[in-house]
Amino acid sequence: MPRRREVPVREIIPDSKHNSKLVAKFIRAIMRDGKKSLAESILYDAFNIVESKAGDPPLKIFEQALDNVKPLIEVKSRRVGGSTYQVPTEIRPSRRTALGIRWIISFSRSRSERGMSKKLAGELLDAANNKGASIKKKEDTHKMAEANKAFAHFRW
Repeated sequence: MPRRREVPVREIIPDSKHNSKLVAKFIRAIMRDGKKSLAESILYDAFNIVESKAGDPPLKIFEQALDNVKPLIEVKSRRVGGSTYQVPTEIRPSRRTALGIRWIISFSRSRSERGMSKKLAGELLDAANNKGASIKKKEDTHKMAEANKAFAHFRW
């Protein structure tokens, strides 16, 4: 974090197929070693699987899943007088989205299905239905913040 000036927020170019900035962010998060076309094909294949299983438009299910996974509060460590407290703080919207994307991708990578597009489709469907590992991570984060609500006055 710079001390002198605000860092300008980069303009995100929407993806070509769905014309969505959120999908473009998700593709960049999936991408490894600069292989963007592979990341796009993984996501679009996952969208096809989601559409065949759910019957609804995949973009709607994707946005629903991401909204369900986004955390509202988290805990941050704060050192006060020799002891460290877990202080619950609200999350700004950009970080909320980034955490949701990160959790969906990381938990879909750890699933047992064969092929990343099937794993991602399964995690998106689970998240849209309020179940799965990424939803559990959100609930654990909220429980941790709720348990440490007594230290909220240490907020800075």
